[in-house]
Parts: sequence; structure tokens; C-alpha cells
Amino acid sequence: MATRLIPALNRILVEKIVPSSKTTSGIILPEKLNKLNSGKVVAVGPGARDRDGKLIPVSLKEGDVVLLPEYGGTEVKLGDKEYHLFRDDDILGTLHN
Repeated sequence: MATRLIPALNRILVEKIVPSSKTTSGIILPEKLNKLNSGKVVAVGPGARDRDGKLIPVSLKEGDVVLLPEYGGTEVKLGDKEYHLFRDDDILGTLHN
């Protein structure tokens, strides 16, 4: 059984990033500091089509780190990992260092 999921249309498969609750020196951080809802793009669909049938490509690529909405998306479990499917329009932005 294949565990690779290719999203349909303009959907994006995201693995949520769970921030560490401890610093490298062992200090435990409160939950309020770990509130940033981000994820890493695992796979993207080919895009949606407009009324004329032209393909509108997805604006993200695999490996991008994105800011996710607090609610929404569809939870998908593949093997022992949990992922979320979002539409391209639902992603709030990309995060850069």
C-alpha cells in the first residue's frame, strides 16, 4: 500500500511543526510562547482551473514553511504521522529566517 499522498487541485499537504517546550539549556517554556501555528509543506496539488480551463498553479512548493490558520484544514493520518490538507487560499503566508 502506497503512503504517498498527492493532493488534488489546489490543495496542500502540511505537516504541523510542534515547537519544543524546552530550550537547549533545559528551561521549560510556558504554552503561551508556543502559540505560532506553522507547518512544513510536504506535497502540493497541480492547481485549480479557471472558467476558461486554464491551470492556475499553486503558489507554494514542497519544503516551504507556512503560517496556518488556527482552525480549518482536513486531518489526514498516513502511517503513524498526522498531516493536514489545506486549500492554497487558506494558507496565511510563508515564514522565512
